[in-house]
Amino acid sequence: MTTTLSARWVVLDIEGTLTATSQVHVVLYDYARPRLGPWIDDHPDDPVVTAAVADAKRLAGLPESATTVEVVAALHGWMDEDRKAAPLKTLQGLIWERGYADGDLTTEYFPDVVPTLRAWHDSGLRLAVFSSGSVAGQIASFSRTTAGNLTGLFASHFDTVNAGPKREATSYRAIATALGADPADIAFFSDVPAELDAAAADGWQTVGVARAGEPYEHADFGAHLTVASFDEVKVIPR
Repeated sequence: MTTTLSARWVVLDIEGTLTATSQVHVVLYDYARPRLGPWIDDHPDDPVVTAAVADAKRLAGLPESATTVEVVAALHGWMDEDRKAAPLKTLQGLIWERGYADGDLTTEYFPDVVPTLRAWHDSGLRLAVFSSGSVAGQIASFSRTTAGNLTGLFASHFDTVNAGPKREATSYRAIATALGADPADIAFFSDVPAELDAAAADGWQTVGVARAGEPYEHADFGAHLTVASFDEVKVIPR
């Protein structure tokens, strides 16, 4: 059975919603892990890198004099914990951006994703992304995919830096404000119930995505509309 929603904006999570978790935890994490130290050392005058390193030292409780080796050890620890630390996400995003540009990385989506995104976009719906991965990393991941360059489908990108933590309602309020949208006009798709709870608390429409084989396949989505694929929901523009 297909459920129909009406909205002006569709905001999408990435990991577990658009792509398999392994795309991030295996492919992207494994690509970034050995490159973090060299990237830091090779960009000593890049203000984005130096700010991320300073923030990493602060969050890890390291002194300002901490070496790259010490910083990387903290970053690797956060990766092992899957901690959504902003400086880690910033550095990963820069590395992934280069990897996609060099042709080392290509994003693969679940089979139902790209046709649905294109149909939504063509119908007049506006699409945005809210992911713990940095905006730079998001854009890079959509630029080189098995279905071509998809960056033109998205009007806005949000991460934990420009919006806030994904499990807090204030982040969704900030996004709605940035989009100039009434929360009720936004439909949010995610595989994480706590994120859906936060979005619903700000008045968003929510859709839980419980994909087969993914970590949240059997999660308790409570009152949220829940689907196993995008084929089970139709979103029409208001």
